[in-house]
Amino acid sequence: MNPEVSLFKQKKQVLLKSNTILLIALGSTFFPRLLQSLKVPSLVNFLHFAIVPLACGIALFNTRSKDRYQIAITQAILFGLLIFFTIIISSALLNQTGVVNIILSFLLWTEPFMFILALTSLPLSEASLKNFRTGVISFNLFHLLVAFIQALALGLGGDFMQGVFFYSGSGHVVASSVSLSFGLYYFTSVKTQRRWLAYLIFAASIVHLVMADAKQVLFTFGFAVAILTISKTQEPVKILIYTISFILSCITFWWGVQNVEALSAFLAWNRPELYGTDGDATQFKLSGINFVISKFHSSWNWWLGLGPGSSLDRLGQMFGEYKQLLLPLGATISPFPDEIWTITKEHWLGPVKGSSFFAPTCGWAAIWADFGFLGLFSYLYLGLIVWRKICIDDDISKILILSASAHGFIFTQMQEPGYMLSVAAFIALRWQEEQVQ
Repeated sequence: MNPEVSLFKQKKQVLLKSNTILLIALGSTFFPRLLQSLKVPSLVNFLHFAIVPLACGIALFNTRSKDRYQIAITQAILFGLLIFFTIIISSALLNQTGVVNIILSFLLWTEPFMFILALTSLPLSEASLKNFRTGVISFNLFHLLVAFIQALALGLGGDFMQGVFFYSGSGHVVASSVSLSFGLYYFTSVKTQRRWLAYLIFAASIVHLVMADAKQVLFTFGFAVAILTISKTQEPVKILIYTISFILSCITFWWGVQNVEALSAFLAWNRPELYGTDGDATQFKLSGINFVISKFHSSWNWWLGLGPGSSLDRLGQMFGEYKQLLLPLGATISPFPDEIWTITKEHWLGPVKGSSFFAPTCGWAAIWADFGFLGLFSYLYLGLIVWRKICIDDDISKILILSASAHGFIFTQMQEPGYMLSVAAFIALRWQEEQVQ
């Protein structure tokens, strides 16, 4: 056999293997809730902690890219991950938390960056890219199908229309976020002669949002579009046009929630007295930060926080739920998460009795609470690398990043692996599509 042909076949098999493992990694974050609802042991929720870094390592080991820009992206993300990991270790040493805390916390925050790192490091051919994209699209179409079966066939509308994220507390928000992200990706990226299918999928994602009553998803994507528009506009006339368009859109939407039954749920929190400086919503939202400050025992806590899994983040809640599993492994379980989560659940505005929109346990506050300002700055640095080196001129990817960032001011969705890895997959796919073109 011709040596060049043999080398090409080996390279193709390696890329196919990496693609398959990355799809398995995405599936390990996408389907655990659905599997658990089918009585699969809860250990399935932890599989992604092993599969995602393994998939990333295999992709980096197998990549043979000689593209300087691709290599530069890989090196930049690896350097950012190293900085963030170093700060987590420093925070753990300051607060005497366990090794398990360090590993799980690092993975929970950085798996999306690992996934982007893995997929962008591979020199994919058009065929390899198509295979991977088909897998991602299949996952998301199945998710939409399950969501509509839940609503239309089983009568599980509203908060229970969660698709493959059934059943979890804020699963309808996660499910709607994934659906709308997929709808935007498919509508703008997948080139097909059946253009009606792209319109249908995008429309289905909007309908899913409305039927699931996921008000905050509409807010996050609206925020993302507004910020991106302002950042890209240089001419005063265009700013005026966009401003007028935004005002007209708001008026139209307000008319809709007042007159269209399907949109009436968006009036639920139309109570101005909640949002003043002394309003219950404002005070409740800030209570998490005040709680964390009250637990500081050193001036270093401002810079390195209370330690991984020790305050507002989702890992602290997981430690409470899976105590029997994690304690024998050496996890350090702080009493602080139980305190703040108890307050959050019992408050009349909280995610159990009210809405997760007002919860004090939100993503950006959690990063600062666990790792301090140094951790917050290093995480922002990782995001900046993706924004500047991977998104470049891609507005859809930037909207996805900004909407995920907006979720970070609301609840714990920045630590929801199924949502964050879906966003990472769409962003990395769009970058790869640009490279192939």
